[in-house]
Amino acid sequence: MLKGIDPLLTPELLMHLSAMGHGEWVAVVDANFTADFLSAGKPLVRLPGHTLERVSKAVLSVIPLAEDVACPAAYMRVSHQPLEHRTAAQQAVVALLQQEGLPENRVEPVERFAFYDKIKGASLIVQSGEATAYGNAMYCKGVIL
Repeated sequence: MLKGIDPLLTPELLMHLSAMGHGEWVAVVDANFTADFLSAGKPLVRLPGHTLERVSKAVLSVIPLAEDVACPAAYMRVSHQPLEHRTAAQQAVVALLQQEGLPENRVEPVERFAFYDKIKGASLIVQSGEATAYGNAMYCKGVIL
């Protein structure tokens, strides 16, 4: 146990987040995500029983978002819905990001299959216990000053 560290952050997860450099992406995905298949050799950490919002909050407590990337946060857009449509889990993540100081226009909704392509470039996948569909997000790590 470490003082001031979110208890949801396991030693394994902290190790992988710490090893990431600026400009690398971490994906926080839902319980139904094909994480084993899409992780393809990259680290996969599971935090079952926790929501997308809760896991995102823990991850964002130790990494800054990239300032030099137009949209350093993204979520999987719901198929066959208007661009502005968000699930409750997605709304919670966008609200969390706004609390962290990231304007809504810097959070990108990514079409489902484009999200799968984007996740191939992630350095780390964290699988939450989020049970709602499309409960997936990605964050680009910034520079720690």
